[in-house]
Amino acid sequence: MHMFQITKKQITHSTAYSLLLDDLEKAKYDLALAYDNFENAMEPDLIDCCIYQVNALQMRYKFLLTKAKQFSEDSYAKNPLELSEP
Repeated sequence: MHMFQITKKQITHSTAYSLLLDDLEKAKYDLALAYDNFENAMEPDLIDCCIYQVNALQMRYKFLLTKAKQFSEDSYAKNPLELSEP
């Protein structure tokens, strides 16, 4: 029973990391769309809106990127030999 719990934790950790990478990819896509909207905006109010949107998405992307790096560092700290072997 104890071995099953360890496997379950590893699967959960892997799934969480996978979901984080999916969110990171979506944030990257959303940021690209926001930049496109900004480039096509003509009205001053719409330009301001696009600037706020780009700033918010940049912060979200940076946050998710930091979390992904922390996951990688935590995984390496737990299993340094596992990651270094080909």
